[in-house]
Amino acid sequence: MMFNNPLLFFICSLGVFNGLLVSVYFLLIDKTKRVPNFLFGLLTFFLTVRIGKSVYTIFTPREERNLWIIQIGLSACFLIGISLYYYLKSSVIKTKSIPVKWKTHFLILLLIVLTVGIIKPYVTNMLFWNTYFVKFIYLVWGVYVALSGFVLKNVFKKLFSKKEVCTTSEIWLVAVYMSNLLIYLAYIIGYFYFYFVGTVTFSIVFYGLVLLFLSKKNRESIFRDLPEKYSAKKIENKEAVSLKLQLDMLMKEEELYKDTDIKLSDISNKVGVSSHKLSQFLNDNLGKSFATFLNEYRIEEAKKLLKENHKITLESIGFEAGFSSKSNFYATFKKVVGQTPAQYQKQFL
Repeated sequence: MMFNNPLLFFICSLGVFNGLLVSVYFLLIDKTKRVPNFLFGLLTFFLTVRIGKSVYTIFTPREERNLWIIQIGLSACFLIGISLYYYLKSSVIKTKSIPVKWKTHFLILLLIVLTVGIIKPYVTNMLFWNTYFVKFIYLVWGVYVALSGFVLKNVFKKLFSKKEVCTTSEIWLVAVYMSNLLIYLAYIIGYFYFYFVGTVTFSIVFYGLVLLFLSKKNRESIFRDLPEKYSAKKIENKEAVSLKLQLDMLMKEEELYKDTDIKLSDISNKVGVSSHKLSQFLNDNLGKSFATFLNEYRIEEAKKLLKENHKITLESIGFEAGFSSKSNFYATFKKVVGQTPAQYQKQFL
C-alpha cells in the first residue's frame, strides 16, 4: 500500500530524521561515555532504521522499491528489543561497562539476522521473509519488551506507591518503556491492518519524550545514573553511638512517643540534626523506619502500663502509650511481643 499524503510524509520523515540525530549524538558525540546513554543511542538507531524502512515502503511505489533497504529495516527491527532491555537494565543497575555476556548476547542475535540475510536474502526470498521470518522478528521483539517490563518492576511499584516518589530518571525510563511498547503494539496492529500506524506512533512518542526532556531539570538528571538511596551511606560509628544515646535520653525524658502526631522533623530539631540525617541514621544504622522506632518505645510503655494498671481498659492503655487507634495498638503489640495485650496482661493478674 502506498500513500501520497504530504502531511503524513512530513510527520513520519521528521520523526526519522530527528531520531537519527539523537542516535548519532549518543553513539558518537556524547562525552560522558555512560553505558546507558550508549545503549539508548543504539535503541534509537535501530528504531529509526526500522521506521525509516516503513516510511520508504509507504511512500515509494512498489515497482521502484529497493528490496535491500527493506531487508536492512527488518533486520534492524530484530535488535530493537534487546537494545531496550539492556538500556533499561544498565540504567537500573548503573552499569559502568558493558559485560561480556551482554556483548555475546547482542552478537548472537546479530549473527542470526546476518546469516539469514546472506543465505536467504529478501530480494530472492520475499515469501520466506514475509511469511515466516518477519513473524519470528516480531516474536523476539515482543519477548524482549516483556522482559524489559520485568526489569522495571520495582520502578512500577514505586510509581503506584503512595509512600514513595519516583525520580525524574525513573519516570524517564517508564516513559521510554511505554513508548516502545506502544510502537511495538502499533506495528503488530499495522502488520494486520494499517501499516503506517507504527510509523506515525514513532513520531508521536518521539516528540512526547522530547517534551519530557525539554525541562532543564530533566535534562540534567535523565541521562545520569539513578540516585543511590541515602541509606547506602552509614553515619560513622562514633557519631552514630552519640546520636543513639541522645535519642534514647530524649525519648525517655520527654516521652515524645506519646504524641500521636509527632514528626521526624520534631525530633530532629530537638537533637540538633537534619531530618535527612536522622532518617539516614534510623534506616541504615539502626535498620528501622521512623514508625518502628516510635513503636518500640510505645510498646515498652504499654507493657509497663499493662503490668501496673489493671483497672483501666486496654484501649485506654494503647492511647496512653501513644498509639493512634485500638486496632493499631493490638496489631503492633501482637507483632512485636507475640501476644495480644490481654494475653500479656493476664500473666500479671
